[in-house]
Amino acid sequence: MITGPPAAAPAAAAPAAQTLSVDLAASEGPVMHGANGALYGLSDDGVPSDAVLEPLKISTISQKAESGAQHPNGDAITVSKSFFRNGGGDVLVMMQDIYAKWPYEDLGIDDYLTKVDGIAEDVEAAPNSEHFVYVPFNEPDWIWYELGVEDQATYEVNRDRFFKDWKTVYERIRATDPDARIAGPNESAYHPRLLTDFLAFAKEENVLPEVMTWHELGSGSLRDFQDHYDTYRATEKRLGIEPLAININEYANRRDLSVPGQLVQWVSMFERNKVYADQAYWDAAGNLDGNVVHTNIPNGGWWFFRWYAGLSGRTVKVTPPRPHTVDTLQGLASLDRSRRQAQVLLGGASGDADVAVRHVHPDVCGRHVTATVAEAAWSGYEGGHATPRVLSRTELKVARDGSVTVPVTGMDRMSAYRVVLTPAGSGTPAEATVPFTASYEAEDAVITGGQVRTQGTVSDANGYAASGTKDVGSLDSAQSKVQFRVSVPATGTYDLSVLYGNQSGSPSTQLLSVDGGTPAVVTYPSTENWLYRAKKDLTVELTAGSHTLTLAHDTGEATLDRIDLTAHTTPSTAYEATLADVSGRVAYDYRSSAGTGTGALVLGRGAEAVFDVYAPRDGYYTVVPRASAPVRLALHGETVTAHPGRALKLYLVAGNNRVTATGQAALRSLDVTGSGSDSGVLSYAGTEAELSGGARLVAAAHASEGSYIGWLGNSDASKAVFNVDAPRAGAYVLVVRYGHNDRRDNGHAYNTDIMARTADVTVGGRTQKVTFKNTWSWDDFWTLGVPVELRKGANTVTFGNASAWAPNLDRIQLAPVRG
Repeated sequence: MITGPPAAAPAAAAPAAQTLSVDLAASEGPVMHGANGALYGLSDDGVPSDAVLEPLKISTISQKAESGAQHPNGDAITVSKSFFRNGGGDVLVMMQDIYAKWPYEDLGIDDYLTKVDGIAEDVEAAPNSEHFVYVPFNEPDWIWYELGVEDQATYEVNRDRFFKDWKTVYERIRATDPDARIAGPNESAYHPRLLTDFLAFAKEENVLPEVMTWHELGSGSLRDFQDHYDTYRATEKRLGIEPLAININEYANRRDLSVPGQLVQWVSMFERNKVYADQAYWDAAGNLDGNVVHTNIPNGGWWFFRWYAGLSGRTVKVTPPRPHTVDTLQGLASLDRSRRQAQVLLGGASGDADVAVRHVHPDVCGRHVTATVAEAAWSGYEGGHATPRVLSRTELKVARDGSVTVPVTGMDRMSAYRVVLTPAGSGTPAEATVPFTASYEAEDAVITGGQVRTQGTVSDANGYAASGTKDVGSLDSAQSKVQFRVSVPATGTYDLSVLYGNQSGSPSTQLLSVDGGTPAVVTYPSTENWLYRAKKDLTVELTAGSHTLTLAHDTGEATLDRIDLTAHTTPSTAYEATLADVSGRVAYDYRSSAGTGTGALVLGRGAEAVFDVYAPRDGYYTVVPRASAPVRLALHGETVTAHPGRALKLYLVAGNNRVTATGQAALRSLDVTGSGSDSGVLSYAGTEAELSGGARLVAAAHASEGSYIGWLGNSDASKAVFNVDAPRAGAYVLVVRYGHNDRRDNGHAYNTDIMARTADVTVGGRTQKVTFKNTWSWDDFWTLGVPVELRKGANTVTFGNASAWAPNLDRIQLAPVRG
């Protein structure tokens, strides 16, 4: 019997789009921005940088008591300098982090009280002391007091001892600092039995905290928090206690941090309930708990929080398809009637979604709106993320019932998305240009001499995030390789991004080949560990059609997670003026939808608009204002006049750059183009410096010229002096390429206690102390930009540190801010 091929199975129907409903008429109160906090998010004054701190409008941070022994950095008063300098709200002082061990050594309440006295004296005397909040106990349900025991009699004995100590410490703090605000009880999880007893006791004894704290660190917290919150508020009411401020001062699992699609789930539920919340500290201090790369570079998580900071007006009711369900589509939204803007942040699911917005009032947004949709993708904990790409700009008609639906298609569950609605004017918005892009998971490739592992699932919530929850490791033999079968639509240059982890303790390498051709060496900088994802960006030339890209073992070891191929274009971003941070007298003009489609920001006398401009690397970029009249742009200590439509050449540092626009003009956008040219940059290798006091050149394979300046500092005599010839006087950026790996291991299984180094940098008689973050290994070198002033002609740039070691210096570069 002869049979033909089997009939093709009918194509599976695409899953229906989920609906996220937004009711602009159901106000939940003013936008609080309370859920953007971080535990040990700051490590030193200057780490992370001012340029990544200021835009986030952070409400609270939690840091250790000054000079606490728990960690080598993150002291509350020290980091408060940069926190308050950049508009931060409150600093929660983790008082028991004065102790060295984890769990804290229990030396008795009398020992602790001597430490409480010192902490209170420090805080009471600190600048901005009114913005510090004391947290006397950390996770007392299991540390020192064992309050989670099931046996009721044992619980009551332990409870009463804790209550006695709470009252004693509370009153001891107030004895030194009568105006102190105190937070607690700060359990490791929500325990209604203890909280009910605690509130009753604290009310009776007049020792109620000003801020109620507990932690939400369980894999089910996204499901359970709403019930915890509702139960707690009902308990307050039953006991006759006025509602206290709430700070969930540790939230999220490792798999959530840095992942925009996970973070939107957490932030939406905290903002909806108007509580403060600080992300948990699982890894290293100083990177806002996984949202800042190096010192100044945003990743995808940072951009989500930047969007969150950009919400204004009042939050409105959002109804997700499956409320209070882990890893599902969730969102939050705001309406600003004065700006005539509605914004929706959503994420947590893959596929398509319809954002159904109701009660779009004609007096606010008119009869037609421009809907702008953008994506903040996951770029790893240590992978830089450019300004989120606009996916679509669409003019939509508002239905008679005041509704409008915005489709968001092809979502990635690890991404977050922003929908902005503004009144539509005349003209047509510029069509969003989205280049071809395709992603390929390493676990789906052909693997030789490697092993697929599962990471960061709900059942392993404290595992690290991985694309597709899998990666490929153990690529450490001579035969190890991963072969990706890819396809591209046209012949040309493609950007290749490799999501990886490096466990070698120094840069590692693999060999990249296309279709078995001559391999090229790919160098992977160090990461915190092999699970802490970073991103390596390359370019490849491909002809139209299918190809095999092979990454094979060379030196050291790297774990592969995913590769992305994107058609190469010159980076170009139009930063919408009506979405910038503003101060002073401004107005919003939506009569024209040309350009970005979001109208124009009208700057009055003395008004400012601040743009967050991303640069993939240090260098010169073309900046063009789309404005009705000249504006003044301020950047890195330089202020220049920018004429409408006329290009400026400005120097940007790698990562985020705060550009301030002033002047009486209607400003539509600030357009920034380029890849970072070094034309006109002065460069000086370490070999060109004059060294003294023991500072000397050290051979290093990964340094620019094969050596760096080491043994610098730790003595007033130890210095490195560069003689610089400046072509003109004015504002420059000093870019320092440096490396170091100072650490102090406190024995915490889940914290990497890296330390920063500082250098006193003297230029033109002015000395400033500059902080240099740890670069993960002694063989890795990062850059840090420092604004300086040079006079025309001869200048000296001097590095030193009389009291401690300075970082190793590879080279310096100097660039006039205006090229």
